[in-house]
Amino acid sequence: MLNGFLIVAATIFLVSLVLALVLTPLCIRLAHRTGFLDIPACEQHKQHKKATPLLGGLAMYLAFGITFLLGGAGWYFFGDSLPYQNVQSMIDGLFIVKSQVLVLFFCITATMLLGLYDDKYSMKAWKKLIGQIVISLAVVLWGGASITIFLPWQWISVPLTVFWFVLIFNAINFFDNMDGLAAGTAFIAFVFFMIAGIVNGQHLVSVLSAAAAGSALGFWRYNKNPAKLFMGDSGSHFLAFLIAYISTKTTYFTPGVSSTKLNILIPLFILAIPLLDTMTVVLIRLKNHKPIYIGDHNHISHRFWHMGMSRPQAVNMVHFLSVIAGLGALPLLRGDLFTSILLVIQGLVIYLMICFLQYTVKGGE
Repeated sequence: MLNGFLIVAATIFLVSLVLALVLTPLCIRLAHRTGFLDIPACEQHKQHKKATPLLGGLAMYLAFGITFLLGGAGWYFFGDSLPYQNVQSMIDGLFIVKSQVLVLFFCITATMLLGLYDDKYSMKAWKKLIGQIVISLAVVLWGGASITIFLPWQWISVPLTVFWFVLIFNAINFFDNMDGLAAGTAFIAFVFFMIAGIVNGQHLVSVLSAAAAGSALGFWRYNKNPAKLFMGDSGSHFLAFLIAYISTKTTYFTPGVSSTKLNILIPLFILAIPLLDTMTVVLIRLKNHKPIYIGDHNHISHRFWHMGMSRPQAVNMVHFLSVIAGLGALPLLRGDLFTSILLVIQGLVIYLMICFLQYTVKGGE
């Protein structure tokens, strides 16, 4: 079974990566021709000096979507000749949930278009929030996204899951504050979710994560410092939606296999850095009596920059922390109670260290 999963996931990842590497330069040209550019104005939190293309989200969306279209065509024409029987059963399993997949892609498209509209016309924050809630509610009601965390009240699952989606939407949006930061962090998260999906034998999680990881990495090639284009809200919303959806579809606790319910903390480990950054930035803005949706230089990446690191070094440091946090999550999939408790304590120590940096290193307002 494992060989089949690895073959399919690796193939999907490579196809999505190649498509992103090809489509991103085309979107750069399209942005210049259509005037879809991020032009520096009076926003103090923006550091770029010249107009920069803003169609990175479209590039990732197209790479991700075309990968699945090619996968469906490949299954239709060559499914009977696949060398591994478990690969065939894996693909057949995806078609069992095809209605959820259709809703998923509808919501992905709506999410990307919402961000694209905001990139072009700068929506009011409350209007964008309503769009996020509506899309989240749709994928929860008809797309199979659900968070239960062993709560006995089924009615609380819907608002809890919608809240999770909205939280990730804004966490990734906030995290897009330096060249390559959000794309690299999302890539790392997708890789860890892909590993979890493969280990647990989850078809949808593994292929979605592989395609998303490929598109994020291909885009990152052009978004790293100095960025040739930005992802914009279309990109941050696209990545955030997939992260939120995949995290709700991943199985963390398996009766008879898992020895502790601490497994449900896995997504918090994988997404620890952007979530912690969002929490601290919001607290700082509230303390300073500033709107939480107005950008500033109080993010962890800016803290590293103020410590004397270059911007690329600050981004790399955040990525290293994301890898460390994600690695701590993997043993939770199969670890016993004692191992899980130690990992949780280790994670808390790392988070306290990050909070120490956040509150002791002076940032910009």
